[in-house]
Amino acid sequence: MAEFVTHAELVERLTAADFDRPPALVANAHITGLGVARALSEHDIPVIAVDRVGDGAAPTSEAVDFAGRVTYPLDDRDGFREDVEALADAAGTDLVAFACMDEWVHAFADAQPEGVRLPFAADRVDAVLDKSSLYRIADDLGVPYPETRWLDETSVDDAIDDLGLPLVVKPALKREFEEAVGTNVVEVETKKEFRDVVALAEEAGIEVLAQEKVSKATGEDASLASYVPPSGTADAIGIVGSARVRNPIGYGTSCVVQRVENDALRERALSVLDETDYHGISESEFVYDEARDEYVLLDINTRPWKWIGLPVQAGANLPLAAYASVTDTTYDAQEPHDATWVYLPDYLELLATTDTHDVLTPTDWQTLISGDYQIRDDLTTAVHHPDDPAPTYQILRDVLGMQDYYCAC
Repeated sequence: MAEFVTHAELVERLTAADFDRPPALVANAHITGLGVARALSEHDIPVIAVDRVGDGAAPTSEAVDFAGRVTYPLDDRDGFREDVEALADAAGTDLVAFACMDEWVHAFADAQPEGVRLPFAADRVDAVLDKSSLYRIADDLGVPYPETRWLDETSVDDAIDDLGLPLVVKPALKREFEEAVGTNVVEVETKKEFRDVVALAEEAGIEVLAQEKVSKATGEDASLASYVPPSGTADAIGIVGSARVRNPIGYGTSCVVQRVENDALRERALSVLDETDYHGISESEFVYDEARDEYVLLDINTRPWKWIGLPVQAGANLPLAAYASVTDTTYDAQEPHDATWVYLPDYLELLATTDTHDVLTPTDWQTLISGDYQIRDDLTTAVHHPDDPAPTYQILRDVLGMQDYYCAC
């Protein structure tokens, strides 16, 4: 467990430490960062967790060795770079960056801080994260995606004529829109709502796209969770995970995800990644469109995400593979096996307040309650680990309104 300290105090602590291998620098330090930290710490890799605030779940974990504040990159990109370079200088060795939200990905990719190794293709991030680019690539490859209109080419009225109402407005780049609007996707029911969202985006200088509302099958969302090495997609490792339950239902955050077999989806995702020349960790998100009777591509995240612990549990330690690509560490992935990942706070809330069908078995629940799931290879949780309880307390504080972390994952 690490005490979350100021940047100056963190520099002092790293200066006093001795490292026999490059530490991982994990930003930000909440649920996703916790999953990355645990995946690396199990293999004795030192972890430094950084964030703009200390209320996240990760700093309190036994998997984190040091934790502290850095300048938030959306507030001051140069300040972020200077802070990170000071940490690398204090550690006396390079750091290996793991960005856990889009703004941190862009910060590392654009700032290129000295003394930091990037286990992903920084120069190809925009080709993947920018949906304007992503959907054009998918179109060229014949990978299905929701019908989309580029609003720098199509008027609001024409977009409504083509797509109908309701429709979805989403940004080309997610995180800046989320900071301005409070969410990364807006469903609009009327022309006025549509115009208002577009005007807000224009005022903030954010490109947005109009997209049909997909008639998605609930519980059938699927994503390729992968690590593509610099050698290319032929050597990629990973699993396909199906988000069986989301909270809120439909478009909410995943709270139960299970590994599934879907070779066709895997190949479609890898074809897009191959075309972009991106290497690194990524999540390629698809939903099942009942009208089309097929999966359509929604998004690709070039970073770890909330259920990063599922591929690790299933035998594909994506953070370790990424770390090994830029260090002397070696990693050989296992043959993946079935596993289930659960984020208990959201799932329990959903079961208590809706008629959602419980997808876990009585044995799963008994194992979770007893804590014995830590000796099973087919079940894991996002936060709750009996031998690492402090992060659970942090999440409990969030749920009870005792604190309010700025990000859901």
